[in-house]
Amino acid sequence: MNISTDEFGKLFTTFEREAFRLEALDDYSGSSNPEMIRAFLAGESQPAEYNQQWVDDVRANIEAGKRMYRVHVVSRPLTDYLRFELGWGYVKNQKAGEEFFILDTTDQGNPVYGVPDFWMFDESQVASMNYVENGRFLGAELQPEASEWIEIRNVAMRQAVPFSDWWAQHGE
Repeated sequence: MNISTDEFGKLFTTFEREAFRLEALDDYSGSSNPEMIRAFLAGESQPAEYNQQWVDDVRANIEAGKRMYRVHVVSRPLTDYLRFELGWGYVKNQKAGEEFFILDTTDQGNPVYGVPDFWMFDESQVASMNYVENGRFLGAELQPEASEWIEIRNVAMRQAVPFSDWWAQHGE
């Protein structure tokens, strides 16, 4: 069932324990600020306001005792977009308490191949996410059953490593 942007947004404020995200794409530039990507690629300093609303929302959830974490499936070499997302986004967001894990498929098969991006809230509500080419977000769809998504999360988490460890080895 497709949900509105407002309904999707409310999921981030009404969950009680945890929010998990699987990111499967290597390009979300169509949903991002092109000026921020350009600045990153040009080697400019990160503006303080970059992604600040998300950071504030994450911090509020973490301070309320909730967990927010994600696994991103990547393959090296990273796309320019992933270098931007991980180098500016993840590094900043983890300071607010969001946890990141990397499932690197460079030298192994992808155990979640074909699974769309999704957010799962409290292991009960799952919103799969629809994108078009270049990662432009089209909308989210509530899934009727969470159990298969829980298993997908578990598979991804078993094979993922903490972002900070992965970034120390492969970051650019």
